[in-house]
Amino acid sequence: MCTKAMSYIIHVSLLSVLLCFSAQAQNVEVGTGIVCDTQKQMERFVVLYHEDAQAAVDAVNAEEDDPNACAFGTIAYVRGPEIATARTQNATFQIVRVLVVGIFTQAGFRSTVPAAFFSAEKVDERPA
Repeated sequence: MCTKAMSYIIHVSLLSVLLCFSAQAQNVEVGTGIVCDTQKQMERFVVLYHEDAQAAVDAVNAEEDDPNACAFGTIAYVRGPEIATARTQNATFQIVRVLVVGIFTQAGFRSTVPAAFFSAEKVDERPA
């Protein structure tokens, strides 16, 4: 019998294999975080983020009058280029373009039609 974890690993592995054999072989990553439709929305998210990601997502979505402008979830994606740097008093973030190729749902991982979004990665600014 296949457990949910095994099912998840199988789906991610299959997705990775399929994408590796495409004309543009890229590294597919899986992660949980925030994606927004536009760079501006992601920059606004960073400004509003104060250790409560859901509150910042809700605020951006309310400002945009779009409940899906930014979303929190687990996705399979191909990381694109760094687009911009956004700073708060406490942190620095690199805004990156991502191509989402799968999403994790209650039924498990599902591949999607590839779609471009924006995400942010916190920069570790500790001295080396």
